[in-house]
Amino acid sequence: MAKFPAVLLATCAVLLALAAPLLAGDPDMLQDFCVADYKSLEGPMRLNGFPCKRPENVTADDFFSGVLAAPGNTGNPAGSTVTAANVEKLPGLNTLGVSMSRVDYAPWGVNPPHTHPRATEIIFVLEGSLDVGFITTSGKLFARTVCKGELFVFPRGLVHFQRNNGGTPAVAISAFNSQLPGTQSIAVALFGATPPVPTDVLVRALKIDGGVMEAIKSKFQPKY
Repeated sequence: MAKFPAVLLATCAVLLALAAPLLAGDPDMLQDFCVADYKSLEGPMRLNGFPCKRPENVTADDFFSGVLAAPGNTGNPAGSTVTAANVEKLPGLNTLGVSMSRVDYAPWGVNPPHTHPRATEIIFVLEGSLDVGFITTSGKLFARTVCKGELFVFPRGLVHFQRNNGGTPAVAISAFNSQLPGTQSIAVALFGATPPVPTDVLVRALKIDGGVMEAIKSKFQPKY
């Protein structure tokens, strides 16, 4: 009888190990491909993802995009811009569980703190040098400099950032284990939500004066 709990524990461990790939990213596909049919979303049907085009309507162009070829406009206060190649731009990615982004940085530009709730990110520096980091749920910062030709990984869901540490433009390519990883800017989430997060909640959380908080919120335009 004493062996039963050990056997049960071992069985649970095996089941969790087998389930890990399913929990790591998007669900596995059930066919060769499922090219996103954007037009179907004009009707009442809603899915976790996108419905599939009929195979006879799929072409090679559904699997092609030049969206990452051109530099993005970095003329904004942050000094960076992210160009996504996800399922919303490339229909052939539907159900494949991958996507990419190009990040362009002005000199000393910053990709502000944000999270990707549905994916781990691996970033590859094409040009320049970046100071990067992520913060764990216990509040520890893991940070370092990443130079041209080098990689860095940001674990799924953790707050992270990048900063161009030089006086020339920088470029990086990010890869994700999700067709639509999602991006939530920390500042926009707190100060630009619609309806707005109550000021007194933010005042207590951030320990600053209410007038200062209102001044900060005024710099963020609600999306909706």
